Amino acid sequence: MEDSAPRPAPQAITAANPADRPVYVIGGGPGGLAAAYALRAQGIRAVVVEKADGVGASWRRHYDRLHLHTTRRLSALPGLAIPRRFGRWVARDDLVRYLEKYAEVHELEIVTGVEVSRVERTADGIGWLLRATGGRELLGSAVVVATGYNHTPHLPRWPGRETFTGDLTHAADYRSGKEYAGRDVLVVGVGNTGAEIAVDLVENGAGRVRLAVRTVPHIVRRSTAGWAAQYSGIMIRRLPVALVDRISRVMAKASIPDLSAHGLPRPDTGLYTRARQGAIPVQDVGLIDAVRKGRVEIVAAVEGFEDGEVVLADGSRVSPDAVVAATGYVRALEGLVGHLGVLDDQGRPVVHGPRTPKDAPGLFFTGYTTPISGTLRELALDAERIAKAVRRRSR
Repeated sequence: MEDSAPRPAPQAITAANPADRPVYVIGGGPGGLAAAYALRAQGIRAVVVEKADGVGASWRRHYDRLHLHTTRRLSALPGLAIPRRFGRWVARDDLVRYLEKYAEVHELEIVTGVEVSRVERTADGIGWLLRATGGRELLGSAVVVATGYNHTPHLPRWPGRETFTGDLTHAADYRSGKEYAGRDVLVVGVGNTGAEIAVDLVENGAGRVRLAVRTVPHIVRRSTAGWAAQYSGIMIRRLPVALVDRISRVMAKASIPDLSAHGLPRPDTGLYTRARQGAIPVQDVGLIDAVRKGRVEIVAAVEGFEDGEVVLADGSRVSPDAVVAATGYVRALEGLVGHLGVLDDQGRPVVHGPRTPKDAPGLFFTGYTTPISGTLRELALDAERIAKAVRRRSR
């Protein structure tokens, strides 16, 4: 499939009439594309500004074996279904193809190779000024920020990190376990990415795989007898947290073996309590069996490096050939909008979806939460809510 031809970058817009100003969508990932389509469906001109040379840039960089943990049907963006031939759990490359097709089918106005560095209020106080690559100044009636939850890799500044003589890489740069065949590898972090990379290393013949765990995760089956974990996530979203915690504890005992003897005891805090704090459950794609069979060894969290070794929280040391840090990402929104007072103390937007900050009307955010019901599903819903909110403002 060929990419749709990028449109030329817009020049500075100087018209005084706010009606002449488009809505700018920053980011050409799923959230940005969905927002642009939904705005167009409301009769509003939307221009997507993407710093990479194509849509879905962050998805293109993910590791090779990645498949969605949400079902095909509940991962589609508004206005276009994901093809059935992509299967129930859509692969990375197929999702990228879908995003390309989405932009093409809906004839979205997308400017690639242009990065927005700062968003400011216009001098007239009724619009937004975007400062972008090449000295461009773009005037918009509203702005949707959709630069993504996984924006900038976070690599902890472990003491002595520079003394490690093996390979140290962030999961963002990991592609396949084939590159680690026969090697001793330590994976740091047991979120969905770390768990899946550990399994990928085992399946591709790594000599030894250890998984460093600081906080024991909740583990759920991706699907049980055809019932996807996502379905449960949607059903429980509006239920009381304490009730969901109790239900999930019972379900876990019935479906997930006790891995305490292997270093993964059942968590002390509830599943939904954790999810509300941003720690979604780990969906099992082979980790349970790998741990039970001793193919993935659980070790304590990494505290630092010393004399070429990795120092763990329990005082032990290991000497892997390579370390893959699945230590997450930061949103990196401070330079873009931090001066507007719209971020909390952790750098996350204070509001998202159709709501806008009190002192920043017309500034919307999408894709900065980790919903238990599925990120793509919520992006699709948010897009339509944002478009309706923009339409109400324009009236």
